[in-house]
Amino acid sequence: MNRHLRKAVVVTAAITAGVLMTACQSSADDSSSGASGTGTAAVAEKASDAKNSKGVSGSFKNGKVAYLAPGKYIVSVPGKDDQQFLVAEDTEVYGVGTICGEAGAKVDAPCTLDQLETATKKGAVSADVEMKDGIAALVTERRAAQQDAGSGSGSGSGSDSGETVVEGINEGKGVNGTWFGNVSYLAPGKYTVSDMKGVEQQFLVAEDTEIWGYGDICGDTNTGEGGQGGIECTEAELETAAKKGFSAEVVISNGIATTIRDDH
Repeated sequence: MNRHLRKAVVVTAAITAGVLMTACQSSADDSSSGASGTGTAAVAEKASDAKNSKGVSGSFKNGKVAYLAPGKYIVSVPGKDDQQFLVAEDTEVYGVGTICGEAGAKVDAPCTLDQLETATKKGAVSADVEMKDGIAALVTERRAAQQDAGSGSGSGSGSDSGETVVEGINEGKGVNGTWFGNVSYLAPGKYTVSDMKGVEQQFLVAEDTEIWGYGDICGDTNTGEGGQGGIECTEAELETAAKKGFSAEVVISNGIATTIRDDH
């Protein structure tokens, strides 16, 4: 009888241990699934993981961006494999009517990450994506006319780079004229200049854009003997100055600046 009692105690202990182990495993699984949940912390964690893993870098032109999960998207480009990417707090997003902004506006509107998520949850959005280490540095919605013009072309970075900035550049219908106003930075190679009424005109810079500084972009105001005066500046100096804002004369041809001269 004692032998049967001991055997029963051993069986009971084994069952109890099994239940406890199952409960622990369930708790561990729950906690691990919670760590990969949604919200800002999860997005930050994913972005950090992507940086550590050295994800994909490059330009994905004429793509379709679709929502996968909070902070996680996929871009599909004709002729290329679909590429997943993450967004981070410093990801720049610009819209022209679908993500945000107004359709037909001459200037791309800066959007929030929430607006990007809302738009892509409704359906894939035509956009260009600049990616570094698996994280989008820039997501720019494409205009309807540009989608038609670029749908049959490859993913080269030549003339396509202007399609998301000024409507009609590739067709020779970009804006022309001279503007006197404040120059502001939008994105790499993309700026705005405001007129006397505060209306902003978007423009691009190219390799042959002449950039002259008299103290704001580069150089100094002393144009006399011994002074540095007006000198030709680099695009990097232009970008740095435009992020702070400065006044200039901007001559634009077909949506591309031919000359930028700071207001000395």
